[in-house]
Amino acid sequence: MSFKDKTVTDYKSYIRNKTYIGAFLVIALFIAVICSIKVGAANLSVYDIINALINRQADGALIIWNIRIPRILAAIIAGCCMGIEGCIMQNVLRNPLASPYTMGITQGAAFGAAFAIIVLGAGTLNSMQADAVIINNPYLTVVAAFLGAMIGVSIILLIARTRGITPEAMILAGVAMSSLFIAGIQFLQYFASDTQVAATVFWTFGDVGKAMWNDVWLMFILLIPALIYFMYHAWDYNSLESGEETAKGLGVNTERIRLHGMLISSFTSAVVVAFLGVIGFVSLIAPHIMRRIIGNDHRFLIPASAILGAIILLVSDTIARAVLSPIILPVGIITSFLGAPLFFYLIIKMGR
Repeated sequence: MSFKDKTVTDYKSYIRNKTYIGAFLVIALFIAVICSIKVGAANLSVYDIINALINRQADGALIIWNIRIPRILAAIIAGCCMGIEGCIMQNVLRNPLASPYTMGITQGAAFGAAFAIIVLGAGTLNSMQADAVIINNPYLTVVAAFLGAMIGVSIILLIARTRGITPEAMILAGVAMSSLFIAGIQFLQYFASDTQVAATVFWTFGDVGKAMWNDVWLMFILLIPALIYFMYHAWDYNSLESGEETAKGLGVNTERIRLHGMLISSFTSAVVVAFLGVIGFVSLIAPHIMRRIIGNDHRFLIPASAILGAIILLVSDTIARAVLSPIILPVGIITSFLGAPLFFYLIIKMGR
């Protein structure tokens, strides 16, 4: 066998192995969806679920179509967004700890939501239940949370562009912004009523159950262009893996790729956090796991990180619904329990 033939054979084997991993992830996601449909406070049999999926007038159809399926789709879409965001941020910032959670983007969204609830009056007590706290204007809260997240990332990008700070220093800027937003939330809560504080805490608990069908469709519409953009520039991200000078030598406009990558990934993160609340560590976990399994080729790493992010978030939400059933825990609690040990592992490994 000639060297050329051997090279072609090795490349085909390389592509085939990555395809097998992708197929395995898709099958795992399908299994997670089946399990998630079955789990819930209402004890529905497999027959009831199948019948409800076919006939919307059947018993349990209201639960399946109006509660469980929107929840599952929200978890899948949000998980895909988080997996992609972490993958891109870790690449353009050259830091394994980069993610919307560590860059202060989620804290910016939380500040925006707190501002809407406390200052603009979006959180009140339920008039039907005296002890129930509700968000009486959810879309005002969503818009405010989105603006808060985008203000934070815009300040970081503006500093990076005007002062020319390194990608590594942008992580420190993100930590500073995160601290600033947390201080702002505490300041607002100090002067807020008990109801407003309770509503703010309720919103910050990341929960995919907040999403309705309209929210699911909007998140989906916003995810697709971002995924297309990132896949189109996969080779540019591969070049950045080899270093700044190598990427420039290959004709990659590194500054533009970094700026656009950060801006678009921050935009999708802001959308997810605005609709679902603060869900941490998925964007940190998924890319790291897939990078060890599938390598640094972003043609495969980006979609694989997206699918794994969806699996992690969906499985976490299923656990959140099952562990103390019929009580449903916010999925953000479960993802933090999963992500914190990995965060410590990364810190220890970087220290070594």
